[in-house]
Amino acid sequence: MTATPADQRTVPIQALLDAFAVRAKAYAHIFDVLSESFGPARAVDLLAEATHRLGAANAGPLAEFAPHDLAGLRLAFLGAMPVPDALFKPEVLREDADHLDIEFHGCPLVKTWKEMGRSDDDIERLCQGARAVDHGLFTGAGFSFVGEGWKRDGGDRCRLHIAAPQTV
Repeated sequence: MTATPADQRTVPIQALLDAFAVRAKAYAHIFDVLSESFGPARAVDLLAEATHRLGAANAGPLAEFAPHDLAGLRLAFLGAMPVPDALFKPEVLREDADHLDIEFHGCPLVKTWKEMGRSDDDIERLCQGARAVDHGLFTGAGFSFVGEGWKRDGGDRCRLHIAAPQTV
């Protein structure tokens, strides 16, 4: 069976939002348990390690684009995202032979953490732990990667800086 591009799938948006809400709540509960045992800084490190491993375990399909096919990477990464405008609202800020910068103007995880009443400090920590999935995904596929996540003074945005190795 061949994969159907995301824009051709029938995706119940609320089901996706609900799934991301469950993921956000799971991260928050894991973070709380780890914080109680090891303190918040170590909890972030452990959550980030787990999500990094998750990203790396799923990097295989993107490896075919490494190290220099950033246009192909963009198409594969954003093309696999169901209803991107409802979830992350991606905007390609830069795309050239060596760099791909994507800004997400929304995040269902952050939205859920806010609805849970999490503090700005917790949201920043949770985001730091959760966004390590992208580092694992892109470095596992053979690219250089730097991510900028949610910050209380930076608005609800996240930036991904993906590059051919050694060019970030």
